[in-house]
Amino acid sequence: MSTIKGVEKMSQPNPVNSLASVAASRPQHVDSKHVAGTGLEARNIHAWFGDKHVIDDVTLDFYPGTVTALIGPSGCGKSTFIRILNRMHEFIPTAAMAGEVLLEGTDIYKSGTDVTKIRLGIGMVFQKPNPFPSMTIKENVLSGLKLAQLKVANQSELLESCLIRAGLWNEVKDRLDEYGGALSGGQQQRLCIARSLAVSPQVLLMDEPCSALDPGSTLRIEETIRELSASMTIVIVTHNMQQAARVSDRTGFFLSDGGPGRLIECSTTSEIFSNPKDKRTEDYVTGRFG
Repeated sequence: MSTIKGVEKMSQPNPVNSLASVAASRPQHVDSKHVAGTGLEARNIHAWFGDKHVIDDVTLDFYPGTVTALIGPSGCGKSTFIRILNRMHEFIPTAAMAGEVLLEGTDIYKSGTDVTKIRLGIGMVFQKPNPFPSMTIKENVLSGLKLAQLKVANQSELLESCLIRAGLWNEVKDRLDEYGGALSGGQQQRLCIARSLAVSPQVLLMDEPCSALDPGSTLRIEETIRELSASMTIVIVTHNMQQAARVSDRTGFFLSDGGPGRLIECSTTSEIFSNPKDKRTEDYVTGRFG
């Protein structure tokens, strides 16, 4: 009987090996010679909501042309952290932060910075699709141009280009004057991506962009992420380990452990899922907790 049990145990798949295989099966775009002052850099980030310390001393680089996934249990500060990366956390009255966020070597928190310009250059896609309900598909995509007071020579060309890059053009090219809210959930999320692309961001932040979507829509968003990563820096928060393995070049693991959220480790996605340096990371990616 013990022999049979042993055979059964040996036949069970190793979650780490399974995720590592997924990560290893896609091309990696990590630049091992990353140069400081390029891409997006977070330095010694602390965050508070009122008196509550929610992020403790996080330093992390986001390389140009790569996708970085942030993983970890709920409540460990991942979503707060990416909002700090484009100052979106400032919409919460009790929020405060310390540290530096550098875009191409310039601190986005320095005095006199145009915050609207920063948020256009570091775009964000949220957990739930949020197209402007009173605007058409066309108006949604081009809405950022008005906010930024940008003029383009050919809006129709830009509209088509953004919808193609977001993987939506073929589905809506004959519906551009319909309201964005009439689209399916997955289409609305891709519309929001197209809206961000219209102002040519250097960085795209994505906070669980697929959590409210069906599997088919999720796979289409993941394809879009991979296609966009060649031309920009992408940061994605996800609770889906398979998704992190499928789309990201680098993965950072956050953990609060009863206190403020901390970055436990960050490495190539293949390394995180095949040979994590910290036991807590291994326990999380194998499903032992979280």
